[in-house]
Amino acid sequence: MQDFLDTSITYLPGVGPKRAELLNKELNIFNYRDLLYYFPYKYIDRTRFYKISELDPDLPFVQIKGMIKGYYTEGRGHGKRLVADFQDDTGSVKLVWFKGVKWITQSYTPGVEFIVFGKPGVFNGMINIIHPEIEASSKVAERLTSALQAQYSTTENLKNHFLTSRAVSKLIGTMLKQLKFRLPESLPAWMVSKYKLMELHQALHKIHFPSGPDELEKARYRLKFEELFYIQLNLIRFKNNRTRKFKGFVFSSVGENFNSFYYNNLPFSLTEAQKRVMKEIRKDLGSGKQMNRLLQGDVGSGKTLVALMSMLIAIDNGYQACIMAPTEILASQHYETITKMLEGINIKIRLLTGSSKRSLRKEISESLMDRSLNILIGTHALIEENVKFDNLGLVIIDEQHRFGVEQRAKLWQKSINPPHILVMTATPIPRTLAMTLYGDLDVSVIDELPPGRVPIKTMHYFDAERNKVFGFMRTQISEGRQIYIVYPLIKESEKMDYKDLEDGWDTISRVFPAPEYCISVVHGRMTPVIKEESMRLFKDGKAHILIATTVIEVGVDIPNASVMVIESAERFGLSQLHQLRGRVGRGSEQSYCILMSSGKLSKEAATRIEVMIRTTDGFEIAETDLQLRGPGDIEGTMQSGIPFDLKISNLSRDGQIIEYVRNIAEDILTKDPLLEEKENLILLTELKRLFSKRQSWSNIS
Repeated sequence: MQDFLDTSITYLPGVGPKRAELLNKELNIFNYRDLLYYFPYKYIDRTRFYKISELDPDLPFVQIKGMIKGYYTEGRGHGKRLVADFQDDTGSVKLVWFKGVKWITQSYTPGVEFIVFGKPGVFNGMINIIHPEIEASSKVAERLTSALQAQYSTTENLKNHFLTSRAVSKLIGTMLKQLKFRLPESLPAWMVSKYKLMELHQALHKIHFPSGPDELEKARYRLKFEELFYIQLNLIRFKNNRTRKFKGFVFSSVGENFNSFYYNNLPFSLTEAQKRVMKEIRKDLGSGKQMNRLLQGDVGSGKTLVALMSMLIAIDNGYQACIMAPTEILASQHYETITKMLEGINIKIRLLTGSSKRSLRKEISESLMDRSLNILIGTHALIEENVKFDNLGLVIIDEQHRFGVEQRAKLWQKSINPPHILVMTATPIPRTLAMTLYGDLDVSVIDELPPGRVPIKTMHYFDAERNKVFGFMRTQISEGRQIYIVYPLIKESEKMDYKDLEDGWDTISRVFPAPEYCISVVHGRMTPVIKEESMRLFKDGKAHILIATTVIEVGVDIPNASVMVIESAERFGLSQLHQLRGRVGRGSEQSYCILMSSGKLSKEAATRIEVMIRTTDGFEIAETDLQLRGPGDIEGTMQSGIPFDLKISNLSRDGQIIEYVRNIAEDILTKDPLLEEKENLILLTELKRLFSKRQSWSNIS
């Protein structure tokens, strides 16, 4: 079986070197296995034949049977097209092709019965079908076919070379006809039996050529079950192996620094959620096993405070700690917040970013090695080779989806023994996604905001109502408040009809003129020094309005800013809108988020705006975002990716299966941690085949 499925796609009849190159490049299909596991994205019922007299442009895809009476050409230049009159006993319809004319006239002979499949349209009052699928009735019986015809995603380039959905289906049929043996199982026989799964051989046939909906559903379930099961088995196995292999530093005591901070400097009482999370972290730190914990908490929930208290435990036990943040703004914010919180406590903190001077870098290096530096906060600069710690005990990674996994690995390697890892994110992650993206981490959630926080009011206005918004902004400024205005673009774009920062600056500076109003600007193309100065103006209360791009999405904490205006809100995803909204509501005053949009909203954009107005619950928003966008976009922003490409499962729709198979995987590994029992050897073989070529990063989250 291995040899057969590993055969290069070049050797499949109907492919050849040129088509193979296209399949490699466009669809990542290199061998028979890749083709077999290239699953359809939908199915069309091919059981019904329409009469030509029944055709209507409002119908979806239809199937008709009849004969071509003759060919002729119509139009000129780019509009030139080949037309065939196609007839049955009830009438006539035009079949139209704009390319492949010579091949079509040679392949489809008038007077022979054909089956035509396509979408009816209308032109000059006549029903037509453009670029139909067409096949001789006599040939249908010769190929593998089914009542539900599989539809495969292809690209324009493939279609231009006649590798359409139907052509892909035909290639799969050819390959399955060549298969002279039964495909061996990839799950143990006891699992197939116990969980009432369709056998693999049958499932792979029926996913491409189902004879009915019930059969298709069973094939789909079997293949989803297997795909998600092996992801979970691999994650849990890595987590268990790491726990056995890596002994963590034991932080046995809570000492003077922690107690001094807790009793003298704590800015407010911990919420019950913070207390619960601190208990979980303290248990990890004292267990003798390396901590690998994901800390989820909505914007403003107090994750930084939990991180600081964790670092104080490390320092009380004689170790150093560091925080890595994705931007200089966020790193500087952490530095200022933590320095202020630790006033009066003898702890040395330094900030290291890309713009840090050489003299400061030298001082930091020396104080890291002589242990006089307790906490280092920084950006990617922390992973530079010349940054060496003498005894790094705790690593905190903030907004970890902004870092590539190899960058995190470099930080982890700064310690001789593996340090404890705390990963923080303010991006609420839906449960099903967390189980797959972060399934090898322990998860803590701060699901409660500190006392005194007033829920943010969110409103939606169309561009035509802009003057109302300007009036509201003036009122807020007169009451001593500050305002963010966020734009999706820096400059005007020819391709996208969205508001841009440069045009926005012109408008806002006219409506809010100097010297009565002061306006500051921040965007990603500024130098760090200018960006810092602009932020400082706003932070110190000297600027009334900060005009920015999403560079301020994460980590900017200015309690006096009470209004967030998001221009072209339809341009942003739910998660990003929620992050931006979280920049206000940091103080005790009522705060507002104003979503501005054009008058033309897609159905999905309208849904996003409705959700934002209805709720401030980050986890509810994340679940809706997953349903709207699917996991693809979300995974893309998280960089860590999932253990292998999902070929048939969908994280937004298959949550129940994920939970089900995770429990099964946990049960198996509890009884047989190394998968050594005879009945489980097949699991080990499959794991090696699926994951052997992938670098394991599980030790660094």
